Amino acid sequence: MPAYVYMLRCADGSLYTGWTNDMEKRLKAHHSGQGAKYTRSRGPVELVYCEELTDKSEALKREYAIKQLSHTEKLKLIERNKLNTIY
Repeated sequence: MPAYVYMLRCADGSLYTGWTNDMEKRLKAHHSGQGAKYTRSRGPVELVYCEELTDKSEALKREYAIKQLSHTEKLKLIERNKLNTIY
C-alpha cells in the first residue's frame, strides 16, 4: 500500500511534516482541526509538498530525513518539487 510524506504551511508561516497512507482523509482532518496538535493551533494550513512512497516504512524514513532539514532546505525542496505535488 502506498504511503505519503507531506508538508503543510501553517497560517503562521511554519512548516509541518507528516506521513499518511490516505492523503485525502489526512488533509480533511487537518482542515477540520482534527489533525496533528501542532497544526490545530496554527490553522488554516496549505499543502505545499507531497511525495508518494512504496510503504509506511519508507514514508517514516523519508519523513525523518525531511525533518532533519533546515527551514531553508525545506523551502528549496518545496520549490524544486512544486510541479510534482500529487494533491
